[in-house]
Amino acid sequence: MQTFFYLKSCSTCKRILDELNLPETVTLQNIKTNAITEAQLEVLKNLAGSYEALFSKRATLYKERDLKNKTLTENDFKALILEHYTFLSRPVLVMDNTIFVGNSKKNIEAAKAFLNE
Repeated sequence: MQTFFYLKSCSTCKRILDELNLPETVTLQNIKTNAITEAQLEVLKNLAGSYEALFSKRATLYKERDLKNKTLTENDFKALILEHYTFLSRPVLVMDNTIFVGNSKKNIEAAKAFLNE
């Protein structure tokens, strides 16, 4: 799988997409209009190590539902990501067996270095 999961309306995702200069072999998947599937999420989880590693605690719904005061299990993280696209930490770049999750500067620099190898 070579896929870039992002939110087209997110300026940060768009900026990162421009910065990465992805090869044409990478599929761009706007998770708002083309929701992540359970099978895709399983692949991401296996690469990232857990559903929690893919989960965004910055999501508005996370705050609205007061989820920070609840004990969430891996199954909860999985269900929430599948329920609403904002729970996936964005962007996510998958290049075969390598994954980059989120928009931290360190993560984006690592993705750039990987792509330029």
